[in-house]
Amino acid sequence: MKPLLRFADRHAPLMTALALLLVWEAGCRIFKVPSYLFPAPSAIFDALGTFTAPQLWGHFMSTIEVVLIGFLAAIVISLPVAILITQSPLLSRTLVPLLVVIHSTPIVAVAPIIVVALGAGMLPRIVITCLITFFPLVISLVAGLRSTPSEIIELSRSLRASRSRELWLIRMPFAVPYIFSALKVGITLAVIGAVVGEFVTSESGLGYLILFSTSMLKMPQSFVALAILVIQSLVLYQVIEWAERTWFAWSMPKKVE
Repeated sequence: MKPLLRFADRHAPLMTALALLLVWEAGCRIFKVPSYLFPAPSAIFDALGTFTAPQLWGHFMSTIEVVLIGFLAAIVISLPVAILITQSPLLSRTLVPLLVVIHSTPIVAVAPIIVVALGAGMLPRIVITCLITFFPLVISLVAGLRSTPSEIIELSRSLRASRSRELWLIRMPFAVPYIFSALKVGITLAVIGAVVGEFVTSESGLGYLILFSTSMLKMPQSFVALAILVIQSLVLYQVIEWAERTWFAWSMPKKVE
């Protein structure tokens, strides 16, 4: 009994996904739902054969390139901004309301303006991805840098530690769990940002493929692109989680047996 329970516990996500696919397939067959409205998993699998490998690879690479560049740009910008907000009360009062205003503006409404300002191509998609990822990263980084116990900060200052040593040797280690939580959220938002950019201006990418397929009522093909997007997000999320487990295992909470 125990080996069976261990197997079920270990493979619960996979078993749940398979059960959902079976229910989805059965529902589409029982109620005879047309594939141009909502395709069954079998129809989506059949639609995969309508694409060539170079076609899908080209769309995949177009999307992943924007995701990674926009995500890295958001990290590069958000880290110094978070440090400035943490170190300066004046900048905190100045920048945080501005960031909230920027984040409160719907990115879908701003995307066409960005395209007009920057022109067609990859740059506006990268900017859109960066904007949608930037705010959660900054807020989580600020929360992490401020999570250091005040007693440790007072001790370091009593020992006349410099601001830079305080930041990198004391505050940053305490901020590591917050940083990785932000990265996990940010990478999924980066995929969303890339797709939004492809909806507005693109002639390639998985978002473009979804838009084109749905406009032609080829729903199984659009679900193929959607499935690839989901897999892409899951893989990127797992890469960040693997990096955390591999290099920063000391910062992760201990599992209770």
